Amino acid sequence: MDSSTDQRFGLNRRVTLAGPLKLDGGGLLSPVDIGYETYGTLAPDAGNAILICHALTGDQHVAASHPVTGKPGWWTRMVGPGKPIDPARHFIVCANVLGSCMGSSGPATINSATDKPWGMSFPVITIRDMVRAQAMLLDHLGVGRLQAVVGGSMGGMQVLSWAATYPDRVEAAVVLASTARHSAQNIAFHEVGRQAIMADPAWRGGDYYSATPPAAGLAVARMAAHITYLSEAGLTEKFGRRLQAREAKSFGFDADFQVESYLRHQGLTFSDRFDANAYLYITRALDYFDLAEEHGGVLANAFRDSKARFCVVSFDTDWLYPTRDSRAIVHALNAAGARASFVELSSPFGHDAFLLESPELNRVIDGFLRAGDRH
Repeated sequence: MDSSTDQRFGLNRRVTLAGPLKLDGGGLLSPVDIGYETYGTLAPDAGNAILICHALTGDQHVAASHPVTGKPGWWTRMVGPGKPIDPARHFIVCANVLGSCMGSSGPATINSATDKPWGMSFPVITIRDMVRAQAMLLDHLGVGRLQAVVGGSMGGMQVLSWAATYPDRVEAAVVLASTARHSAQNIAFHEVGRQAIMADPAWRGGDYYSATPPAAGLAVARMAAHITYLSEAGLTEKFGRRLQAREAKSFGFDADFQVESYLRHQGLTFSDRFDANAYLYITRALDYFDLAEEHGGVLANAFRDSKARFCVVSFDTDWLYPTRDSRAIVHALNAAGARASFVELSSPFGHDAFLLESPELNRVIDGFLRAGDRH
């Protein structure tokens, strides 16, 4: 079953695939719902497909209006007519990851066995499980081989997993502001967020879908994570110690500082569009990610069978997935004999730089993809 509605130049769709999808945790998921968007037209030889993989709190609405917020897609700087990823040249697919809440199977979707939302009975998933679900979708769409897989942050992890899991299906891979393994510090920040959600009385052990959702806990989780997406220099430049709509400190616990008000706003708006249980599941998938561990403890082994070209990009102010993480990926690619290019770009915006205005990043990706167009 496949339903679709026009959204500007994109198609917002949801498909139910029979499955079963075998999961790393040992279970089987069937059926599998996948929410996705497509842009452009698949070439007769199906050779112009590009898969875009989204980050933790992203979704499939990469370049068309978000159906909940009404805001433009999250990567309109990169995807669209005349942009590096162009529907005039490419057939573009972006799928909502498994475990999320924008159309794909996750804790908020209905379990056909019980006719109720899965909640915390949904199986724990991994990045590789997300990739396997995307592969099922591409099979459904008639895409056997990808001209490129592109993603930043958690999307970059999916790109790496694609190259390792389906080496014969990927011609080029673009990995932005990402890592091949989640560090102890990364896991620690996620655990703070998960505990904030689970400490909210409205969480009810994940069984809140017929009641009030744990918005307060989810907002705190978002606030904590959002700090990691920014740089100290960026926060200082944007907010400093400036007060919010007042001339003096209140000597209370209202949002005296602009940065406090900003974080509270980020938390509140996030809880309006995202599911708390989905946040638990996706952060756990991120924490479990260790590509070397999946390949005998040697990261280079993950890329031994890949014939893809790789483009790896880091940002100098990203302390969530710093440049050393990207260099580790490049060293492993070199050890595996893969074709890899690497660049560290300068930006004041920290980890979020891959989402923001960056002419240099646009030039890098445009040049890399056009090199593939010529072959």
